[in-house]
Amino acid sequence: MHFLFRKNIVNCLQLAIVILACGYWIVTCLFFTAKECPVQKEKQRNEHCACNHCLSQPNISEWFDSRFNKMVHPLLSKKNVNLPADTLKFWNSLQPYYVPPPFQVVMKKVFQFFPGREQYMDSGPSRCRTCAVVGNSNNLLGSSYGPQIDDHDFVMRMNEARTVGYEKDVGNRTTHHFMYPESAIDLENNTSLVLVPFKMRDFEWLISVVTDGSIKSTYRRVPARIKFNKKKVLFYNPAFLKYVQDQWTKTSRCPSTGMLVLLLAVHICDEVSVYGYGADRKGLWKHYWEKVEGSTHLYKHSGNTEYHILEMLHEAGKIKLSKGNILKTR
Repeated sequence: MHFLFRKNIVNCLQLAIVILACGYWIVTCLFFTAKECPVQKEKQRNEHCACNHCLSQPNISEWFDSRFNKMVHPLLSKKNVNLPADTLKFWNSLQPYYVPPPFQVVMKKVFQFFPGREQYMDSGPSRCRTCAVVGNSNNLLGSSYGPQIDDHDFVMRMNEARTVGYEKDVGNRTTHHFMYPESAIDLENNTSLVLVPFKMRDFEWLISVVTDGSIKSTYRRVPARIKFNKKKVLFYNPAFLKYVQDQWTKTSRCPSTGMLVLLLAVHICDEVSVYGYGADRKGLWKHYWEKVEGSTHLYKHSGNTEYHILEMLHEAGKIKLSKGNILKTR
């Protein structure tokens, strides 16, 4: 009996110690600042998104912060279709050989045929949107990246990108395919066509594709018809294109589609993984499906400048850059 009494006293003391310890922890967290409280620090770290690492999470990168502007919407919608005068002037300068009709007139027609709702601006602590941005570099060959590319929520490809026959290295899923008339291809029904309009004629072409098929050329021949889902069409914002050139590439050359897609992903995704950018192991710039020798494209864009931006984003912890079989850049 005496033994049981002593045992109960010990148990009560242990319980009292646990209660006091918990009370101390709670009081400490209530009276200390959020910065000093471990529980608050955990909450603060996860308020940006539900991923393990959030692209929007603040870190020490003056380079990134001086360029990134969350207020510029990457996609056009009925809500932001009124472009500033300086944006229209910049955008029209990309198409000097063509006198375009008024922007608002064309966009009114566009949204008669395609959705105009705002999308992907729903960032917050409950969202974890992982995105794979897949370029077309020859450095993808032999990479075996296919399965990890397909494992992302969004898989973004561009221009004439193909997957058939290359699935092991590039994957086979595509949620968003970015193109313009001169790079247009047929798409699967579950893929969103994202039109990158470098000129007004690009909007007119897409209207033509779903109506009379009358536009068969721009500055060169383009397909009069392509297969795609009209309900899943999106439009790259010319204001965002200007923002990319002004704040990121900062050159007189128009940004490449690859750079435009990458920075769109940086603005609408929580984690961004990048594949198929840069030169191959011989230092050449070419597409992974090309059989030609040498480097035949990117002359219109600043390849070295853009690749440097990729490396800086990687070093700042904003993207994860997978280099494939690349050994050097040109």
